[in-house]
Amino acid sequence: MSERFLWKSPDEKASNAAFFSVQSVADPLDFLPRGFLERTKKRGQVVSSWAPQNRVLAHRATGGFLTHCGWNSCLDGITNGVKLIAWPLFAEQRMNAALLTEGLKVSLRVEANENGIVDRKQIAGVVQKLIGGAEGKDIGNKMRVLKDAAAEAWSQTGSSKKALGELVHKWNIQV
Repeated sequence: MSERFLWKSPDEKASNAAFFSVQSVADPLDFLPRGFLERTKKRGQVVSSWAPQNRVLAHRATGGFLTHCGWNSCLDGITNGVKLIAWPLFAEQRMNAALLTEGLKVSLRVEANENGIVDRKQIAGVVQKLIGGAEGKDIGNKMRVLKDAAAEAWSQTGSSKKALGELVHKWNIQV
């Protein structure tokens, strides 16, 4: 795969969780395969600390977002019009992934093999479909429509802005 990437690795606490390792690790990048950073340094960057997700997603060079499908990440992807790859891990993330992939059809989803592993070929194939395939182009068109709808809803006269204003007004009256 030759796609350029920026990857915000899990924080130290998450990278020590059972789905990455069973031991405490001082270096949050220790879970990566030996030599990974060296092999990928010309086409990608891995950051181990905080990354400004909204700024990254808003950048014109961002072609896709592999997300765990937490609600905030879903909204960040939609409001920035970024094509999504769903990789839900737990809690409401599976429901959000189903909404994005099956309902709205604005995401592709990685699938685990018979051993419960999402291997690199699966990820590479989904990234290639999203970035260069017909399905990815269709997802991009749908995402632009959703992005515009979200912007309209939050505009001064938009439905979300009005509803939030009404809620705040009701709460102020009751307090």
